[in-house]
Amino acid sequence: MPELTERQKTLLLLIIRDYIESAQPVGSKRLAEHYRINFSSATIRNEMAALTEMGYLRQPHTSAGRVPTEEGYRYFVSQMMNQAELPESVQATISHQFHQSQPDVDQWMTLAASILAHQSQGVSLVTAPHTDKAKYKHVELISTQGRQVLMVLVMMGGEVNQQILTLAESVSQERLSQSASRLNGLLAGLTVDVIAALPSRSDALDQDILLLIAQAMRRTADRASGEIYTDGLSNVLSEPEFAESDEARRALKLFEKHSTLQDLLVRTTTNSNIGGLQVLIGGEGEWEELRQCSIVLARYGVPGLATGTLGVLGPMRMSYAKTIPTVRFVAGLLSDLVNDTIAGE
Repeated sequence: MPELTERQKTLLLLIIRDYIESAQPVGSKRLAEHYRINFSSATIRNEMAALTEMGYLRQPHTSAGRVPTEEGYRYFVSQMMNQAELPESVQATISHQFHQSQPDVDQWMTLAASILAHQSQGVSLVTAPHTDKAKYKHVELISTQGRQVLMVLVMMGGEVNQQILTLAESVSQERLSQSASRLNGLLAGLTVDVIAALPSRSDALDQDILLLIAQAMRRTADRASGEIYTDGLSNVLSEPEFAESDEARRALKLFEKHSTLQDLLVRTTTNSNIGGLQVLIGGEGEWEELRQCSIVLARYGVPGLATGTLGVLGPMRMSYAKTIPTVRFVAGLLSDLVNDTIAGE
């Protein structure tokens, strides 16, 4: 893209800020009247025409008003990515909410999704912390009926796997509890590869449960990410882009297709640094459903132990200046919580 002059930079940033707030095409008259800039209307019109020619703005109708293009938004984000800060009062409020919550992964994820949706007025998504090398924490075996047993398997990192087992014969709750106790003493802190290589157990029930634990841990490690928490769907449904465009509303179906959403998260954040932000504008030519949207994403957690992803989806006209620092701050908080609680184990 051509290099912008300082005057063009100023006008482009003003147009984008105005359009984000109003959702209405911005004309030279509005710029001249509402902002303290020492440019004549004729100069503004000429520069807007130049910015349109360069691909940063477009003219949706025959009126003089302009709206940002994807390239315009990308330029805007690049200019303010490291400048936008969350007010200290907001940081303090969010921190207080987390420290008041119970030390429970599910509560943290739910709270993070709620805070992101409220602060950004977009749709939030948060994945539970997940590790490629799941480590065993403990198992509970609960007799239900007949030969069926509920196995609750907890990994270090907070992930929980529940499944109904059908054993070869009915087993008492006392025997199940004894088996779980022996396995918890044997397996604590071990990875699935170490568990799979352990010699066979003399107790047949212990051996059966051990094999099922290894299978469940492999399934956990093979998943692209942890459970996905979302909030704020009603926020974006009220935005003009989503209310008037079936194309934009299709983006929200991503939240009904977890496999597609997980593919998006894996392809965009797997190799990114903890705390690093990514802003996807208009689907970046890869996700047709996101042509009218933007997503701000960040990874959180402790590398090698447990990591997750959080972010916000909204119209391309989202408030980047508010959304970006909110996503960055909440990612930092979750990283600290993972480090303090899970790493401490």
